[in-house]
Amino acid sequence: MAEIIQRITPFLWFGEDACEAAKFYVSIFKDSGIKKVVRYSAAGPGQAGSVMTVQFELEGMEFTALNGVTDIEFNQAVSLVINCESQDEIDYYWEKLTAEGEEQVCGWLKDKYGLSWQVVPKILVEYLSDSNPQRVKNVTEAMLKMVKINIEELKQAYKEE
Repeated sequence: MAEIIQRITPFLWFGEDACEAAKFYVSIFKDSGIKKVVRYSAAGPGQAGSVMTVQFELEGMEFTALNGVTDIEFNQAVSLVINCESQDEIDYYWEKLTAEGEEQVCGWLKDKYGLSWQVVPKILVEYLSDSNPQRVKNVTEAMLKMVKINIEELKQAYKEE
């Protein structure tokens, strides 16, 4: 059977933490693992034998992490979204990814490597797509006051007329 190759793969540039970061992410998500480690040759630019790239998978999605020798910082222009079914899931991912990281607003955070994540309930998109503009307004206003998203508070805002 032929191996299915993901056509588009997020490529994450780390200074020298690619392997450590990949192991961190794999430890958080189910059905995840390190797939391949490629090392620099004598041609460089990294030290011969040191890790150049790490291919890893998080719940079926492939990523590549690069030890790019120089640091290029991540910013919020690109983030990874975790669509959660429950508050327990939100709480789990929030706790794991904010460890040594930084909480932001509206379900956004930066992990300890500076990568931005959005930890959001699936129901939020449903609420924000509602045909009732008052409900959308109520949910939006509630969300804008949150750091970590709270599903119960969103539900209460959605019910208000």
